[in-house]
Amino acid sequence: MVLGTRPEIITMCPVIRECESRGLGFYILHTGQHYSFEMDRVFFEELKLPAPKYNMDVGSGLHGEQTGKMLAGIERVLLEDTPDVVLVQGDTNTVLAGALAASKLHIKVGHIEAGLRSFDRTMPEETNRIVADHISDYLFAPTENSKKYLLAEGIPEERIFVTGNTVADAVYQNLEISKQSRKTLERFVLKEGGYFLTTVHGAENTDKKERLAGILAGFEQIYAEFSLPIIFPAHPRTVKMIREFGLQVPEGPQVIDPVGYLDFLQLEGSAKLILTDSGGLQEEACILGVPCVTLRDNTERPETVEVGANVVCGDKSVIGCVKQMMQVGKGWKNPYEDAGERIFYAI
Repeated sequence: MVLGTRPEIITMCPVIRECESRGLGFYILHTGQHYSFEMDRVFFEELKLPAPKYNMDVGSGLHGEQTGKMLAGIERVLLEDTPDVVLVQGDTNTVLAGALAASKLHIKVGHIEAGLRSFDRTMPEETNRIVADHISDYLFAPTENSKKYLLAEGIPEERIFVTGNTVADAVYQNLEISKQSRKTLERFVLKEGGYFLTTVHGAENTDKKERLAGILAGFEQIYAEFSLPIIFPAHPRTVKMIREFGLQVPEGPQVIDPVGYLDFLQLEGSAKLILTDSGGLQEEACILGVPCVTLRDNTERPETVEVGANVVCGDKSVIGCVKQMMQVGKGWKNPYEDAGERIFYAI
């Protein structure tokens, strides 16, 4: 299992647990795309996962440089410790490098979360998804929608398996762990359903002054309308860009340091509404029954919109989208089935 970012650790953990329960031999290769394993160690410990066998500590960098380092390092590991199948998950540079290295060595590749499409080639993640899908031997699509996209691109149907979404497994499994070990709402003096939660870290929002200013203005309007705090675990890069653009965080958003996954899961589950540009958070909000406003022009999770759990803001006003979702309620049917066990029926 090749992973390198915290979202990958979270969404791969049900697969890791399934391997353990089945007594299957496996190992984890951690590329360190965002952080070193030392920084991520707490994630493995909190989620009760085995430590990676290999740690590459690649770190951040330009796409080509980062992907090239990972490609060379993963190839060396696979030559030394050849597995039957390499599993990758999602749309990061780690996914691209892991799938490509294995494919070149004629090792079977399984892509978890295959077939997601935003149809926006300006997003590097879209390129990573497409390339990984087309060189994979097992494509684990979360929904029938994803399967349709893969078939439309000419991928043979016998390679595609609609397995559900490991995010669903991860949310249900880890929420139980969180409830046993955390008192997050008490720590932040919050009441269930008494606050909004937001994350803003995508380049399409943080790298454009006008866009970022519009989102902050939207937060100000939300607070004026509903008088509820907006909890804002701010990514360091977002804080940096707010400062560089000379912007001010208005009244309403409570900027806090990023929190651990188990704490964040509780913040998600108890929020009145979530505003985000994260794809994974759109899914988690849908699964947890919390209305979501996506602060982007598109989404690769159309199922969340189709069931009424999510609205893509695009050029619409943020406050208008929030009002729309506040009227929707929480009665949608979750489109994501758990996937951990189904994946192993296919391999």
